[in-house]
Amino acid sequence: MFSYRVSGLAVASEVDLPGLIPGDPDRAPEVTIRNAPVPFALDDPEMVGPTWQRAGDRFLLRIPDIARFLLEDGRSIAFEAENGADPQDVAVFLSGSVFGVLLHQRNQIVLHASAVLVGGKAVLFCGASGAGKSTLAAALGKQGYPLIADDQCAIEIGDDGIPMIQADGRQLRLWEKSISELGLAERRGDAMRNRLLKFYVDPAASSERPVPIGAVYALTEIRHPDEPGIERPNIVDATKLLTVNAYRPMLIHRFAQRDVYFRGGTTIAATSGIFRLKRRLGFDGLPATIAMLRGHWTQIGLAEAAS
Repeated sequence: MFSYRVSGLAVASEVDLPGLIPGDPDRAPEVTIRNAPVPFALDDPEMVGPTWQRAGDRFLLRIPDIARFLLEDGRSIAFEAENGADPQDVAVFLSGSVFGVLLHQRNQIVLHASAVLVGGKAVLFCGASGAGKSTLAAALGKQGYPLIADDQCAIEIGDDGIPMIQADGRQLRLWEKSISELGLAERRGDAMRNRLLKFYVDPAASSERPVPIGAVYALTEIRHPDEPGIERPNIVDATKLLTVNAYRPMLIHRFAQRDVYFRGGTTIAATSGIFRLKRRLGFDGLPATIAMLRGHWTQIGLAEAAS
């Protein structure tokens, strides 16, 4: 068995999952992943979609020509590859989309975001695929801000009402162009999938402990003549912004989590702040974006003003 730490959870897997950081093999696993027969359908499903079914605490997901995945009670994942699928492709889905479903199954708030450590707190960058979350986190890593999580951010609201993010313990996932532009070739690992120029990249530094959330930014691309800036929407719009940036927004409905995201969103908006980060997409604009963020962190008390 391989041991990993994913979103604060101890994971024991029968298969190697590239991109994840090894965990403590002596720690009792909270999630198990095994290669086992998986049905094409569940008995008496309550909800059915084109590629998924849900029945109680069981969730069946099929990625055609890749694998079928059966998740149970947020504690186990069984998978069965289809049509001789490449194990590398199966592993990418296991550590990505499938584990995201499992976190929803555990009733956690899961954002499609990357996060870095600033002033002892987590700063999250949300956005759709291609929005530049990982690239921005990698650029900030080169500036001395340790990585907390990439792609998936699992959030829990503690009994004290403080939103916390679990350190994810995985490598960055960057396109070849981002690696080249940021000068990260020496940290580049294997390709995520065959024929895909996206690679695992070791962060300059990473955080291994859960930390409170300091700010959440929803990335918004602008074009001339619009100007870059940071806006704080009202609490209702901020909560909607959080929901839109869930790792898989449709899962909120499938797992009846609207109240979870609403309460979580209002708490995060009130205690930490949810903001729109409007910036020009592209490597030329990264220095200006980072300078803008640093100024904002000073304004909201996450960082001291530069001397």
